[in-house]
Amino acid sequence: MKDLKGLAFEQKKQIGLLIAMSVLKGASTIGQAVFFVLVVDGVFIKGRSFEEILPFLYALLISIIIRSLSSYIIGRTGVEMAAVVKKQMRMKLIRSFAEDPLLSSAESHSGRKVSLLMDAVDETDGFFSKYIPQLIQSYIIPLMLLVVVFSQNWTTGLIILVTAPFIPVFMAIVGKRTKEKADEKMEQLNRFSGTFLDILQGLTTLRLFGQSKKQKEKIEESSKNFRDSTIDVLKSAFLSSLTLEYISMLSIGIIALEVGLRLVVFDNLSFFSAFFIMILVPDFFTMLKDFGSAFHTARGSVAASQLLHEELAKERKPVAWGEMELPESMPPHIRFEKVCFSYNDEFRLSDISLDIKPYSKIAIIGKSGSGKTTLMHILAGLLPVSEGDILIDGKRRNDISETGWFNQLSYISQSPYLFAGSIKENIAIGTNREPTQEEIAEAAEKAGVTELIDSLPQGYGTLVGEGGRGLSGGEKQRIALARAFLKKPNVILFDEPTTGLDLHTEMILQQSLAELSKKATVITVAHRLHTVRASDNIVFLQNGKVVACGTHEELAGEFGPYEELLPLQQGGAMR
Repeated sequence: MKDLKGLAFEQKKQIGLLIAMSVLKGASTIGQAVFFVLVVDGVFIKGRSFEEILPFLYALLISIIIRSLSSYIIGRTGVEMAAVVKKQMRMKLIRSFAEDPLLSSAESHSGRKVSLLMDAVDETDGFFSKYIPQLIQSYIIPLMLLVVVFSQNWTTGLIILVTAPFIPVFMAIVGKRTKEKADEKMEQLNRFSGTFLDILQGLTTLRLFGQSKKQKEKIEESSKNFRDSTIDVLKSAFLSSLTLEYISMLSIGIIALEVGLRLVVFDNLSFFSAFFIMILVPDFFTMLKDFGSAFHTARGSVAASQLLHEELAKERKPVAWGEMELPESMPPHIRFEKVCFSYNDEFRLSDISLDIKPYSKIAIIGKSGSGKTTLMHILAGLLPVSEGDILIDGKRRNDISETGWFNQLSYISQSPYLFAGSIKENIAIGTNREPTQEEIAEAAEKAGVTELIDSLPQGYGTLVGEGGRGLSGGEKQRIALARAFLKKPNVILFDEPTTGLDLHTEMILQQSLAELSKKATVITVAHRLHTVRASDNIVFLQNGKVVACGTHEELAGEFGPYEELLPLQQGGAMR
């Protein structure tokens, strides 16, 4: 709760406004009681005329308006404070995910991330919109009312001082249990969100394997567990509200008895003071009850805040970038010097040392899980280096600007992402300037995608769905290649984009790759024999280490593990 309070009190302007409005609300509450008692006392006790009490009625109306207006401003300020803090939280989460998207995407379900961004952040709303405004009011207004009550009848003030502490004590007792239930509810919500989205994304696979009914039961069970957890939280909240009502009623009853005895039996208290006290006392306890309700709302916010804090506290080391720019006239000389990288102590690349000369063709091979794609991600600048250095033309890559490096680089994976929009827009993503239609058409021609585009009714204006829905794998690959031709990069990274394509499409892509490689350094995660043979240098990875490096002829004659792969390569692809 301290972290949330810190976020709230950082907004000094809103806090100052809440304090000012609370003082104004307390003063108007007292004024409302004073003028109401003066009207009643004047009419029923002193028998004054309407004209005589008319000023009191005007003053009463003004007090009511001021009280209502100050309450509105307090509520509005709380909502604005919540909106500002929630925006800050979401931006922190998004930056946390964006700093290292590859690691963050592998850490947990997408549904859990969405739940954190939406549900968990929204769950903190009550802390800022209700708890903090009520907390400030509860510090100021009851104290003002208590001072006024003491000025009228000290024994009533003493009774309030004895009975009022029962409310915060009970809140603390019940609040501890409520927090435990709220923590459990929030964790179940995150698990349920992650499981539900995961199942939804794989629904086709589940149906094909006859597992949909089983997963339906799993979702139903998760939903019921979340429902039961929510009911438990509500039970605690209702029990707390009921008990607070009992405490307040008992306290008010004791005060009413004391005031009545002094007014009627002992005749040592005026009607004005007695009536005035009985109007203020319910306001005093109502303020404490409202604080109790806000306190339980805050408990739920604390549970959500804890999840957010744990997520933000995860150590994600983003890729470091500098401000140095690179000349774009030719491909750079790239060197890996004992580069290391580890992920959650589950996988580690160790002591990677490579020398990649300009215009060279490098093939990275190895069995599944050897670290090929991880190495490509490090080279691309998508993953940070734990140890060692990557030198670009003799300069540490950490000193080079992110924009300067990415402007020289194109990375084409086996599943390039296409955005919802036109084909023209998807190709134009390849450059950060505004390309002409002629440049886009030329890039499409070189990528072998012109025939496809011409066959579509709207040509380059044809819309594709999110993720390239409506296009085949080969068609998406060619559009990704068109992006590369438009960008004209100096370094091209391929995660063997021809795997799984038909021979005709593969031949088109190979021709396009050959065209691109004339003016760039090409580094490929290779699964095909012809890709390996055509390479100037072959890097063999095993368990996250470079165990061999050389040409096809050198490795085939000297390196046993590579020789063992050759029979598999003859079948067309490396396993």
